[in-house]
Amino acid sequence: MPDIARTTISLRITGDALDPEEITRLLGIEPTRCTCKGDVRRIASGREVIAQVGSWVLSADTPDGLNAGIVALLGRLPDDPAVWRDLNESYRCDMFCGLFMQDSNEGAELQPQVLSMLGDRGLRLELDIYCCPD
Repeated sequence: MPDIARTTISLRITGDALDPEEITRLLGIEPTRCTCKGDVRRIASGREVIAQVGSWVLSADTPDGLNAGIVALLGRLPDDPAVWRDLNESYRCDMFCGLFMQDSNEGAELQPQVLSMLGDRGLRLELDIYCCPD
């Protein structure tokens, strides 16, 4: 089975009382995007929406595939268990992966090392799978 054609990867941290500056300080890196609950932003269609929760998102390009992308993104962040414990106690934290298929039978697997890295940080794995257009 061929590999998934394209992937996107983002660490997402969300919560009602989320302060993006606090997350940036804890993780030592600027987010790709962030918002506080109640912020107004314009989406791609031009419509304005109000953020229902605060969010802090760090996204990464993944030209080398799912496993390498997750390892590279997590490699930019601290691995201190206390930091991740604090984040998980206060917020919802996950690794979001968009999987874009070019053909109808593509697949991906996560290596044990990657699963351990996610588990060590208490990160949920969320997969969105997009099928090829007809």
